[in-house]
Amino acid sequence: MGFLCSSSIFFKLGISIIFLVSFSCYTPSEAYDPLDPSGNITIKWDIMTWTADGYVAVVTIYNFQQYRHIQAPGWTVGWSWAKREVIWGMNGGQTTEQGDCSKFKGNIPHCCKKTPSVVDLLPGTPYNQQIANCCRGGVINSWAQDPATAVSAFQLTVGQAGTTNKTVRVPKNFTLKAPGPGYTCSPGKIVKPTRFIGTDKRRVTQALMTWNVTCTYSQFLAQKTPTCCVSLSSFYNSTIVSCPTCSCGCRNTSQPGNCVDPKGPRIASVIPNPGKNAYIPPLVQCTNHMCPVRIHWHVKVNYKLYWRVKVTITNFNYNMNYTQWNIVVQHPNFDNLTQTFSFNYKPLTPYASINDTGILWGIKFYNDLLMQAGPFGNVQSELLFQKDASAFTFEKGWAFPRRIYFNGDNCVMPPPDSYPWLPNTGSHKSIGSRFAAIALLLLTVLLHGNL
Repeated sequence: MGFLCSSSIFFKLGISIIFLVSFSCYTPSEAYDPLDPSGNITIKWDIMTWTADGYVAVVTIYNFQQYRHIQAPGWTVGWSWAKREVIWGMNGGQTTEQGDCSKFKGNIPHCCKKTPSVVDLLPGTPYNQQIANCCRGGVINSWAQDPATAVSAFQLTVGQAGTTNKTVRVPKNFTLKAPGPGYTCSPGKIVKPTRFIGTDKRRVTQALMTWNVTCTYSQFLAQKTPTCCVSLSSFYNSTIVSCPTCSCGCRNTSQPGNCVDPKGPRIASVIPNPGKNAYIPPLVQCTNHMCPVRIHWHVKVNYKLYWRVKVTITNFNYNMNYTQWNIVVQHPNFDNLTQTFSFNYKPLTPYASINDTGILWGIKFYNDLLMQAGPFGNVQSELLFQKDASAFTFEKGWAFPRRIYFNGDNCVMPPPDSYPWLPNTGSHKSIGSRFAAIALLLLTVLLHGNL
């Protein structure tokens, strides 16, 4: 009987170990974001006219993400042709490579590659090479910040493709880099043709054929480690809670080039001068957290009817100027935000009636550019909240944010037990800890005595 019982225990233990091992091998690449549950980038492909051996199409990229944008050096869209298609010409964009077009005599296509990659044209492109919503260097704003600039488009003339809805084939294996990895795109799906309203709003035309591709973002796919962290402080406690050690990685002592000493004499020599469309991994200042970006939340002043917070964003990345940056903060008092002093603000309500999340971003031509690491590599503002008598308190870390995102990536928060405590609760906390330790010691002695 005892043998059967022990066998059953060992069997259950083995099943548990197998489950834990299999779970540890799981790669969390899902793209669901609780603060932006329906956010995605949609690529719409509209065939506008037929040609002798193919068609002319307008490809439009819509950023339906509330706070995640595409910054410089911009997007790159790629796909695989289903047949032997070529691109004869483009407006508003260009392929990064032409490919082998040696079999063509006379007119040479713009691109002959089986797997083309397209980038946006730069500002200042001649008008005869532009179309609407093009030529911003691939930079697309987030939907909450500015819907008018959350769209990008290019036009292409495709040959050897078929000239009817039945002979045209939808390309495969769509990819989106923005500018690095992170997006996973669905197969192209043929949908109801897009309808276009004329400039006089009296005539409606429609595309000959339309298909959509939906791309969703995963922070884990974009980078294996976090990209930002949060530090905290308050007026009622001298303790400054730093970002957790190794939040975004640890210093690599075996490879000294892992980070840059800001006091070093040759900082410029280790900073590369990349091309326009190169994606550069972060080169960060040597810190305990090793994060490219740190957000500091300081509870500054307590008034009778209001309380005030100072928010500072510091860039430790020597390789990056963050254009059109934004942060998303989740805190229950955003329902009573009264004023922001040098940031733009917009409430986000992913749960409809609950207003506890806000997006903050820089004012154009003032602080919308977060400079790379150095004396000017920070932006800051203050937030004024009205007190809600039913909920407001400084106890138990209530005044600090629940979650912070920078450019759409979830930042590492300090552990809750390290938050600055009120002076009258700090002593209770230490007394309680001592009492628990003494009680545990007495219990241990009693148990050993009984044994």
